[in-house]
Amino acid sequence: MSERDGFGNGFVLGTLVGSVIGGVIGAIAASRQKSKDNALSATAEHSKDLENGESIESARRSLEEKISQLNLAIDDVRQQLGTTESNSTQD
Repeated sequence: MSERDGFGNGFVLGTLVGSVIGGVIGAIAASRQKSKDNALSATAEHSKDLENGESIESARRSLEEKISQLNLAIDDVRQQLGTTESNSTQD
């Protein structure tokens, strides 16, 4: 009978240890899969950005035009200030 009791205890212990090890391995595998999924979604977003190259180019052109307009406005203000300063020094 002692062999049967030893077998039963060993079986229960083996089942518990196997469950714990299986759970740990499953958790590790799931976290790795999640990391791969995140990497794939980041790669997909990057690909989408590359496909939208035309919209990026359009935005760049728009920004260049606005910078040009700002530069013209700055030049106008400088000229006005220069005219104002020369008038005030002549007085």
